[in-house]
Amino acid sequence: MKLKITLQKSTIGRHKNQIDTVRALGLHKIRSSVIQPDNPAIRGMIFTVKHLVSVEEIAE
Repeated sequence: MKLKITLQKSTIGRHKNQIDTVRALGLHKIRSSVIQPDNPAIRGMIFTVKHLVSVEEIAE
């Protein structure tokens, strides 16, 4: 299974670890999306920035 992660809110004024996590997920601009594998590492990153992103599960 894969996850489609979309950046919904800006990282301006956020903590450095949240900004770094958004960048590590591959997101750059608001409303940009990436598809990542569903694993514990990615889930942990999403949990860190859950207030900034939206997540959809994509079945293969």
